[in-house]
Amino acid sequence: MYGFLSILPPLLAIVLAIWTRQVFISLFLGIWLGWSILTGGVFSGLASAIQACIDVFKDNGNTRVIIFSSLIGALITLTQRSGGVQGFVDWIQKKNLVRTRKGATTLALVTGMSIFIESSITCLVTGAVARPVFERLRLSREKLAYICDSTSAPVCVLIPLNAWGAYVLGLLEREGVQNPLGVFFQALPLNFYALLAVVLVTFISLTFLDFGPMKRAERRAEETGQTIAEGRVPVVSDEVTSIEVKPGVQPRAMNMLLPILGMIVMMPAGLFITGNGDITAGSGSTSVLWSVLLAILLAGVLSIGQRILTVREVVDLTLKGMGGLIPLGILMNFAFAIGDTTKVLGTGPYVASIAEAFIGPSLVAPVIFVTASFIAFSTGTSWGTFAIMVPIAIPTAVAMDASLPLALAAVLSGGVFGDHSSPISDTTLVSSMAAASDHIDHVRTQLPYAATAGAGALILFTVTGFLLH
Repeated sequence: MYGFLSILPPLLAIVLAIWTRQVFISLFLGIWLGWSILTGGVFSGLASAIQACIDVFKDNGNTRVIIFSSLIGALITLTQRSGGVQGFVDWIQKKNLVRTRKGATTLALVTGMSIFIESSITCLVTGAVARPVFERLRLSREKLAYICDSTSAPVCVLIPLNAWGAYVLGLLEREGVQNPLGVFFQALPLNFYALLAVVLVTFISLTFLDFGPMKRAERRAEETGQTIAEGRVPVVSDEVTSIEVKPGVQPRAMNMLLPILGMIVMMPAGLFITGNGDITAGSGSTSVLWSVLLAILLAGVLSIGQRILTVREVVDLTLKGMGGLIPLGILMNFAFAIGDTTKVLGTGPYVASIAEAFIGPSLVAPVIFVTASFIAFSTGTSWGTFAIMVPIAIPTAVAMDASLPLALAAVLSGGVFGDHSSPISDTTLVSSMAAASDHIDHVRTQLPYAATAGAGALILFTVTGFLLH
């Protein structure tokens, strides 16, 4: 209906995000422009843009996802303050389970893949558990940072029972996708970059067949004992790395493991209940909200029952944790709002009509992958990329009769690849912090591995696109 004008809002969001690297401002300005086009005025567009952000909460699924994502912060603060995370670290070290270099990398690998609730906590727990062992066995901090990074976002994006899964499901619901959970599951084996990144980090961790700058870093650490290069500055921040255990508290791994176990068990149970016995028909947003609420309840009850924390302290830590993830909630709100805006403008169908003149259905996925990778690398955020690309990719795939799961997988793979390669990515920075590595050294040593998996993903998207069409 609006033709070329319909692509200007997401285009503005992309250009501004790349230029300013301010995803929040870029997304809102895209929303504002969209509603200015729809209402025919700048000031009326501003009013409508603000209302569009408010209207996001009219959708129960959107509200549940935003609340869930904020509550993850509460779970993190409670398990750290109660000594759960530290207890887990102490248990690993006390058992003396790791005696070889391969054992150290295996420990980091298994830990990273086991803590898949949220990408940042994955990095932090993996770094805390493995860093002392890596130091003792002369393994480079660059290798630890790579393992932390490659077992965070690439693993989290493959799991439906965390903030990543809930966020993607919410975006799909906003696009009117029937059975979004089913589409998500169909996209999992097609999420080629995430799968290849996990396979590659597993291969490197078990075989030590490093290449590029990482090979030199490992040789330096093994031969000289310098786990970080001379003159480099480790990126360590107590505020980001962890919340200190409450003084006088005996750390216990149970205080972290039981809440996480409860969360994992509650997810399929919630899907079963909300789907009336059919897990694939259950509500993902409802199930993840129930899961994290149960995890927080368990963490609070354990802390109070052991007299580690008072009820007041549990409430304060819950609010503190939620407050720390307010930026994430705002991002998700803008993501849903710009999706609504492009839907009203008809951006997806228009882009699809243009694309049909240049590419066939078989090339939709590789084009989406490359575009999403570029945006994520330039902005340092996979979630912001999902917000921009899903409202375009899904209608395009439908209009061109291309595979919907493959198109979704291309968006997810491209977003994670670009984010994984970007020096301004949050998870890349947190991985450097968790490993106490120099940040630029982490980026430089990881990039060849990310590029290898990215090239493989592009080939697979191209081949699969032709095979399916």
